[in-house]
Amino acid sequence: MKRNHSSNHQNPKPKWLIPTISIFIFSMTLFLILSITHTKPSSPSSSSSIITELNLNLDEMGLPNLPKFAYFLTGTKGDVSRVKRVLQSVYHPRNYYLVHLDLEASDEERLELAKYVKSESIVREFRNVMVVGKADLVTYKGPTMIACTLHGVALLLKKVQDWDWFINLSASDYPLMSQDDLLHIFSFIPRDLNFIEHTSNIGWKEYQRAKPIIIDPGLYHSKKSGVYWAKEKRSVPSSFKLFTGSAWVVLTKPFLEFCVWGWDNLPRTLLMYYTNFLSSPEGYFHTVICNQKDYQNTTINHDLHYIKWDNPPKQHPLFLNLEHFDDMVQSGAPFARKFTQDDPVLDKIDKQLLRRSAGRFTPGGWCAGNNLLGKDPCSVHGNPNAVKPTLSSKRLEKLMVKLLDSENFRSKQCK
Repeated sequence: MKRNHSSNHQNPKPKWLIPTISIFIFSMTLFLILSITHTKPSSPSSSSSIITELNLNLDEMGLPNLPKFAYFLTGTKGDVSRVKRVLQSVYHPRNYYLVHLDLEASDEERLELAKYVKSESIVREFRNVMVVGKADLVTYKGPTMIACTLHGVALLLKKVQDWDWFINLSASDYPLMSQDDLLHIFSFIPRDLNFIEHTSNIGWKEYQRAKPIIIDPGLYHSKKSGVYWAKEKRSVPSSFKLFTGSAWVVLTKPFLEFCVWGWDNLPRTLLMYYTNFLSSPEGYFHTVICNQKDYQNTTINHDLHYIKWDNPPKQHPLFLNLEHFDDMVQSGAPFARKFTQDDPVLDKIDKQLLRRSAGRFTPGGWCAGNNLLGKDPCSVHGNPNAVKPTLSSKRLEKLMVKLLDSENFRSKQCK
């Protein structure tokens, strides 16, 4: 089912009253009931009549505007093919994409990636994919990781203006639904909500992350090496409260403008503190947002990722494979990690969830071609504001309703 939206919109005012949330849930549910026929197979003629009828109903309802996402896709040496695959899987003409291969990757790899981006006619027309030419050195567990992310945010803020949410993905991530599904559901979400898994119960991290002092040579050397550990320890801060959580986030543009421009000194103060903090991406944004009164009530305590951990959790999550497929799908999460390169489960996700052929973009309402005789339906584009949600959008809707339930929403904000 196609939905035509105006591409111009303004950010709505904050919506934090429970009645507003109830209206949002009701509106979303009503719309999805009306659009349930998306997922039912039918003949071309019956599909056409259904689409026409539903489009009339949706026009009468006054649909919200579609959002725009700004993706930051990252990789390192040997990740060109993986980053290309992630880009193809999450590409949509409405969104923006900034791709970064760190300094460990060769100039030839960055050039290969840039040439690929330039070779895609759709990307050339919409001009919405950028490749970072001057790469950052990124030290595993060091503050150069969060410095690289903030660099990506700053570039997106400078290069493009009209986006709503920032999403960071690595070469080890992969989507579990199309951008049409994500755009469709997020068009009903208040534009000031930040999806960031967080907690102030830092537990063992107090002694292994907060109190130790590390030095990242990547801040002053051009060669990659591990972090150094100082002999001294430091106390837990008393002027702000530490929070920790997932490094994978979906953050609003206004919040990230605050982090980069910092009209309050908090973002700069915390950036200096996290310079000597192990695995700063798991704490910087979380501590900034929960110590700033203008944003602490905008948090949704979820990273929108499916991640499988050992029990008890170890340093890294498990690599996902075919045995995790059903759990991934039922989670309703739009993304998952970590995957090894070309794992068979990625092919299953492409075939069953994304309907994407190898080497091609995930098809959506913007694709105006046909797939007869193996043709690429996205070789011809139509209206980029037309989306075709699938059954996956209903799973994401279920997750969103759960996250916005009155028992989960306020009670899990910055606690």
